[in-house]
Amino acid sequence: MKIIPLSIPTPFYVGDVNIYLIKEDPLTLIDAGPKTAEAAKVLREKLRREGVDFADIRRIVLTHAHEDHCGLARQIRDEAKNAEILVHNWETGHLFGRLAREEHRKLMIRAGVPETVFDEMQAMYAEISLLTDALSDGEFSQLNDEQEIEFSGGMLKVLHTPGHTPGSCSFLREANRTIIVGDCVLKRITPNPIVAPDPFDANRRFKSLGEYLVSLAKIRSYSPTLIYGGHGEPITDFEEIFNRYVRSIDERQRNVISLISKNGATAFDIAQKLFPNSINSDVHRFLAISESIAHLDYAEQTGKITVEFKDGVEIYRKL
Repeated sequence: MKIIPLSIPTPFYVGDVNIYLIKEDPLTLIDAGPKTAEAAKVLREKLRREGVDFADIRRIVLTHAHEDHCGLARQIRDEAKNAEILVHNWETGHLFGRLAREEHRKLMIRAGVPETVFDEMQAMYAEISLLTDALSDGEFSQLNDEQEIEFSGGMLKVLHTPGHTPGSCSFLREANRTIIVGDCVLKRITPNPIVAPDPFDANRRFKSLGEYLVSLAKIRSYSPTLIYGGHGEPITDFEEIFNRYVRSIDERQRNVISLISKNGATAFDIAQKLFPNSINSDVHRFLAISESIAHLDYAEQTGKITVEFKDGVEIYRKL
């Protein structure tokens, strides 16, 4: 199976995004890049070097529905005369913006985020959401865990690997233990567990960090020889990355718990202490809050701290 990485520019601080052309019948893209003129131009040029046009693409498979990964999916689909788009049904980023719904407001207010701060973040993400074309129900097909995506030269097995987002998926080539993982594993960055409503109950929060650790163990169980991530270079030393991630998460757990004062703390309190240089900085503020919520949820899940509600806000306390 011929897997061709294509590095595409994004307007985000994370830099270029990796898109993967599966040069087999049917021609398939894994991820699509952001909806910018520059990204579309570069992707089109790189595909043409492989003898492929947008019109030739038959499938667009999304690792997850963040703007830098799914933004061009609709444009490519339309040029390809209805190429199939596949995404896990726990994803929402292709349907509406990241903080666009009332359930997002409720979850963030519950985490102690002031209304004014939420409004600023929501306005920022309303602009970022312009970098993807929303899809309606019926415009995409559903990915399922352990589903097999067939090609003339073999198949890719879908691995549901939630954590970075609820519906994040990876794609395993079992013949040589190669996995395309999106943002689940990155060479030089520890992926951020983004705050999101629970797929089964939008009034609850998705417990992202606990799910992410399960996903890492799932990938590890396949003893991967080569991992293609959503950003940066390929990974051939997953065991080292896995152990580094676990050490980093353990260290941050200890740090987060140490920041809880004797009077308790909200997730927003912890975010301000944990990321003092990021808490007032556009997209970094949302990531800082997400990271803090994820670690507090996990610490509470594992019995290290307790949580109580006061005036509709979660207050965490040490045991």
